[in-house]
Amino acid sequence: MERLDGGSAVPERLRGGIVALGNFDGFHKGHQAVVGRALTRARAEGRPLLVATFDPHPVRFFKPEAPPFRLTTLDQRQRLFEAASAEAMLVFQFDASLAGVTAPDFVSDHLVSRIGAAGVVTGEDFTFGKARGGNLELLMILGRGHRMSVDAVAPVMEDGEPISSSRIREALQNGDCETATRLLTRPFAIEGQVEHGDKRGRTIGFPTANLNLGKYLRPRFGIYAVRGRLADGRILDGAANLGIRPTFEPPKELLEPYFFDFDGDLYGQKIEVELISFIRPEERFESLDALTVQMAADCDEARRRLAAASASA
Repeated sequence: MERLDGGSAVPERLRGGIVALGNFDGFHKGHQAVVGRALTRARAEGRPLLVATFDPHPVRFFKPEAPPFRLTTLDQRQRLFEAASAEAMLVFQFDASLAGVTAPDFVSDHLVSRIGAAGVVTGEDFTFGKARGGNLELLMILGRGHRMSVDAVAPVMEDGEPISSSRIREALQNGDCETATRLLTRPFAIEGQVEHGDKRGRTIGFPTANLNLGKYLRPRFGIYAVRGRLADGRILDGAANLGIRPTFEPPKELLEPYFFDFDGDLYGQKIEVELISFIRPEERFESLDALTVQMAADCDEARRRLAAASASA
């Protein structure tokens, strides 16, 4: 699947497509419903399916001081969109220039002129354009003027509440991986390049693969049962510390997975680590011996939880 600049003209073969339009951070059940509707339209009309997203997230542009909140990287979204049968991912670079584009100009210049969209599918609460001056009603009016169809998808509800990225973030910040997994339809996963650390884990029999948390949301700090996906396709079970490692100085935010029965070299490789279940909060230990005993117990509990998660899948 191609990744295209949403500010440039798309290749001729992709013009006349159906565009699923939104932020799609997380690509949860609600987002999947939007792309699913767009796919149905595209297949029925024999048109290409394009999924458009914004990067950075508009909140990051308008509130640069906001704490990290992202649920997915662009690379992760691209894989998810491809799995949903999209032929291209359009990335609108959200900067001062795009923030200043009025809603009518966004439709005429970006969706119609540059992309050549025959139709747009979005969520009912979608807003766009300078000062969020455009909403679904205006998009439909502008679409009719450009002979571009507009479909709206209602929020997907669960337990009487709409599924949203905010709801998933709250679950993760509470350590509720199970709810996040259900709403996302997959575990929340952090992807990054394995860095060299201080190698203390290796000295006590628990070598870890250190990942910087980057711009990801910070879930509840603590110990997790995890699954790692390596670049070569292997899937490894493990336990991980996510947080600041209070036993060691200086504090540093890291995700540190220890993979069971694995003795390879992962330095410099890009891996993805899924958070399956929260085991306990971070804790400071007075000695490495006490830490080692607790880590062994955490690994036993992680194995139990991973087996239970596999059995219920």
